[in-house]
Amino acid sequence: MLIKDLPTPHLVLDRRKLESNQARMRARAAELGVRLRPHGKTAKSAEVVRRAVGDGPLAVTVSTLREAHYFAENGIRDIVDANCIAPNRLPEAAALLREGVDLAITIDSPDVAAEVVRVGQGQGVRFAVMLEVDVGEHRGGVAPESEALLAAARVLHEGGMEVRGVLAHAGHTYGCTDADAVAAIAEAERAGAVTAAERIRSTGIPCREVSVGSTPGALFARHLEGVTEFRPGVYMFMDLFQAGVGCCGLDDIALSVLSSVINHRTAEGTAHIDAGGLALSKDRSTASQPTDRHYGLVTDVAGAPFPNLTVEAVHQEHGRLGGPGGVPFEVLPIGARVRVLPNHACMTAAMYERYAVVDGTDLGEDQPVVEFWGRVNGW
Repeated sequence: MLIKDLPTPHLVLDRRKLESNQARMRARAAELGVRLRPHGKTAKSAEVVRRAVGDGPLAVTVSTLREAHYFAENGIRDIVDANCIAPNRLPEAAALLREGVDLAITIDSPDVAAEVVRVGQGQGVRFAVMLEVDVGEHRGGVAPESEALLAAARVLHEGGMEVRGVLAHAGHTYGCTDADAVAAIAEAERAGAVTAAERIRSTGIPCREVSVGSTPGALFARHLEGVTEFRPGVYMFMDLFQAGVGCCGLDDIALSVLSSVINHRTAEGTAHIDAGGLALSKDRSTASQPTDRHYGLVTDVAGAPFPNLTVEAVHQEHGRLGGPGGVPFEVLPIGARVRVLPNHACMTAAMYERYAVVDGTDLGEDQPVVEFWGRVNGW
């Protein structure tokens, strides 16, 4: 099949760019002396994660139990669920443990620790638990110096569960626009996680893992002394937001949405494509950056960007193309195909069940689709 034969909208993944991004992060892990546990929440694909680890340990981070089931079914059974678990999902996590999956769950309170002990003892399993530490984003976790951290660790340990380690995510690196600012937050993340682990160990409770992670932090951290693993995820695909942060260039973005021009509005200098808010997402993250990409940057079918042409507005199934110079109607007649680079790869990919994989060869609409890779959705 050729790219021109795909129905639109369709998710397209450039394998060459993917593998280049993955090799870069493996080299970074080796440079920093930490284990790479790639986050699967962006790709949600076993094919992608297997390539991410290369010859390294076959391990993954997830954000849903549905992802945990999927990766386990596909032979990736060393799993950390980095999203704090809801107590009602603990029996499901226990079932995965009974199936032999090496699953570590995440919590951030003594109350949930008590629920973990109750369910673990009732189900006859020993949960492995990561304690989330808040290192400045204030989304989840407990402060590294808090009594709640030690209280949760004590409840788990005394209840016969394993305190596998501590986990931090400095998501506020995404608000940075230069490497020095990212590096400063990455150091605060490292120091907070290491402090938390040392405090737990000082009470006599084992705490073997110190896990941190975000793509900007992984790329710009000056060192990760005391850390055992990191968990970047979006680096595999990259996106316009990561380009704005400085993590990549536009040519490193491996993911795009193939779409078709469905009308012209010549008086306004705009056109519409058959990819709207559902196909692209309504993430406007680049609006806070020096260059606003609106709802996505438009490229030709081979992946070369049109200068300043973006998806400037979306409805559910329609995207409006526009820009300072207007739409080049002679180049983009009705029926023409374009590819849209996403603001946020995780959100854009979420509506799709598979990737059409291409190898990056510039053959325009005659570019072959070399494979289709499935992905998992849901919770």
